[in-house]
Amino acid sequence: MTEAFEKGVVVNKAGFMLIVAVCFISGRICPAGDSQTDERNSERLADDFWKLTDHIEDNGIEISSGLTQIYQRNVKGGFSTNNRKGEYSGSFDLEMLLDTGRLLGIDGSFFVHGEGGWTDTEGIDATSVGSFLGINADAIGNRSLDVVEAFYEASLTDRLSLFTGKIDFTGFFDSSAFANDERTQFLNGSLVNNSAIPFPDYSLGVIVDYDVSDNWYMMAGVADAQADGRETGFNTAFHSEDYFFYICETGITPQLDSANGPLDGAYRAGLWYDPQDKTHLSSSRNMRDDTGFYLSFDQLLYRENTNAGNNQGPGIFGRYGWADSKINELTNFWSIGLQYQGLFEGRDEDVLAAGFAHGTFSDRASSSYPEDYESVLEVYYNSKVTPWLNLSPSVQYIANPGGANGISDAVVVGLRAQMDF
Repeated sequence: MTEAFEKGVVVNKAGFMLIVAVCFISGRICPAGDSQTDERNSERLADDFWKLTDHIEDNGIEISSGLTQIYQRNVKGGFSTNNRKGEYSGSFDLEMLLDTGRLLGIDGSFFVHGEGGWTDTEGIDATSVGSFLGINADAIGNRSLDVVEAFYEASLTDRLSLFTGKIDFTGFFDSSAFANDERTQFLNGSLVNNSAIPFPDYSLGVIVDYDVSDNWYMMAGVADAQADGRETGFNTAFHSEDYFFYICETGITPQLDSANGPLDGAYRAGLWYDPQDKTHLSSSRNMRDDTGFYLSFDQLLYRENTNAGNNQGPGIFGRYGWADSKINELTNFWSIGLQYQGLFEGRDEDVLAAGFAHGTFSDRASSSYPEDYESVLEVYYNSKVTPWLNLSPSVQYIANPGGANGISDAVVVGLRAQMDF
């Protein structure tokens, strides 16, 4: 099935540009906020399928899917500006949410997430840029369809929730309203999550979330530290060494007063612990009990209107992470950025954003990373072309790619198309 998928379903670069061209030619592109045109666009894309979807949702089942296509090119510096391998990549997602309250009379829900993807080779990073932080967080390689998440959420009380199953821990910890989704926000991995946290890959685990008050929460999780996102996880979680990754986070979510309504914000602090054997960077012996901490925040700065649920206006975010320099190649990390939703008249749902990230390499890893750091600056503009299609051109500047000597700073330009069905 994988071979057939790669040969028959994967769209090439010409197909990607054709999709964009068809959208323009068909007259489906309109300024955001035209509700009548938006409704017609949805009907053209989905036709009678949405009628079936509405019926399913009435019975407690929600189904959604998305397709992400990305074209990037290194135009300056890095390993090579002539190598075209890995410039085009993409992924698709299928998600289903079962409301067990409606279906079974049990308060809770069950979530399943399938993901597939493609890329020409091992990726543009390996062939052209050589970045340590990663210029394309959506590049997952050639996959047909993997069930990457399957977990149950139980609401034990009004303030206490339990999540158990196969979970993406980055969706719960170190989150951000402005920098947490490679499909719609930043593409660079350092602006999606904290690069100093060794998150397991879609792992079996348990998360407990407790709301101490309306604007203060505490959360803790345990995950299979050796997880492979393409497997169920039972072989690594309950056999061999049985290593588990532990993380806890607390945060406040204040709403600051303003003339046009509350300004949402979140301020977080967390600790993590990884017991796996890791090689000491300045010796051949192994060490255990790796630890670190992190801080993050995001804050809406101004609201342009009083419409409830409309966060049109500027916002700011930032992250910091520390990891033990004896066994971690990246020991200090920080990022900061700004976004503005609805900057231009008539484009209320478009987003313009800029982010900067900086990772410092451990002195004990100087043989592998002669330069002390790698930094990245990314700017993107996410344009809502139709209710189901977003186009996002982006530019990244990578300083000291991979912390290597003799490799000049790189400039990567790209275009992302995100379609939701």
